[in-house]
Amino acid sequence: MRPVHFAAARRTPIGKLRGALSSVRPDDLAAGVIRQLVAEVPGLDPARIDDVYWGAANQAGEDNRNVARMAALLAGLPDSVPGATVNRLCASGLEAVTTAARTVAAGEADIVIAGGSESMSRAPFVLPRPDEALPQRIETYDTRLGWRLVNPAMTELHGLLSMGETAEEVAGRYGISRERQDEFALRSHRLAAAARKNGHFDDELLPVERPDGITVEQDECVREDTSLEKLSRLKPVFRRGGTVTAGNASPMNDGAAGLLLVSEEALNELGLESLGRYVAGASAGVHPDVMGIGPVPATRKALARAGWDIADLQEAEFNEAFAAQALACVDALGIDPDLVNPTGGAIALGHPLGCSGARILTTLLHRMRRTGAERGLATMCVGVGQGSAVLVERH
Repeated sequence: MRPVHFAAARRTPIGKLRGALSSVRPDDLAAGVIRQLVAEVPGLDPARIDDVYWGAANQAGEDNRNVARMAALLAGLPDSVPGATVNRLCASGLEAVTTAARTVAAGEADIVIAGGSESMSRAPFVLPRPDEALPQRIETYDTRLGWRLVNPAMTELHGLLSMGETAEEVAGRYGISRERQDEFALRSHRLAAAARKNGHFDDELLPVERPDGITVEQDECVREDTSLEKLSRLKPVFRRGGTVTAGNASPMNDGAAGLLLVSEEALNELGLESLGRYVAGASAGVHPDVMGIGPVPATRKALARAGWDIADLQEAEFNEAFAAQALACVDALGIDPDLVNPTGGAIALGHPLGCSGARILTTLLHRMRRTGAERGLATMCVGVGQGSAVLVERH
């Protein structure tokens, strides 16, 4: 298998639900990132791009009908550049990167763009077509998050817990207290605020111009003024007597992130700096009720493929869907907690579903360049009981 390098990685700011980026279509968010990735390699003829793999979790609205191809065309890539949309729910962006990396490693491509986007603000309501010719009522589903149009057999098999309820399950089974969750959430906001103040996100951020001409430059959900006292006052959302609150869970968001993957031959030919090398990727399944623990088997599988141990890692990005599940994964893997999300995570920055996997990998690669770390992990849980992980290295 051929070495695969990341030659560029960029992301938009992350907007809150109905916030700064809510007027921007998800395909436009994606197109802006793709356009920037190409612009960062002046000697690159866009016609040489072999493919675009793009993640999107919803695909019920403006990201329908193959948003990868739509975004590639909107970005100005030649008609000859194809595109394929990838869906592994929350890990769609990370799965797109893994797919691209394997394609390059297999020698079937030299230059590929991969990433993901999501606009939860613009996610539509859907009306399923009724079986009756003259229906008495029509059921409406909000497509922003969670189960919809579910096969009744799935309900019988698994009960269909909401995402928040699965976090409660993980908290209960793995002994993650409310206090630890709130402390972790506070840490996320404080570290993200410090990273933003110190300019640590500057190299990865791509400002977005909205249709009204206003430019969005910074992540919108970081709360510099939060405290343990404020977090502790929030009531549980999903279960009476539970521990998961709006404060120790990630919000719903809008954003896009993308990476340019190249073979070593293309890297040298174009005179590019490598942000890092793709080493291994893996996904794993767990029971849907404890989907938040999915990063544990996925990470172990990726480490085994790389021949690494958890102690070999010097940087790690865990997507903070919920503090409960992130902490449970940190505990189960035995990783040094200080290595995990030292610039904050999704609780503070946000979790725009299909974008998030590409976002955490983008953040990881730029941080490794800044700190000099040689080995890193990006991992995340996935709805309906999965986890995904990617390992990268720099020399």
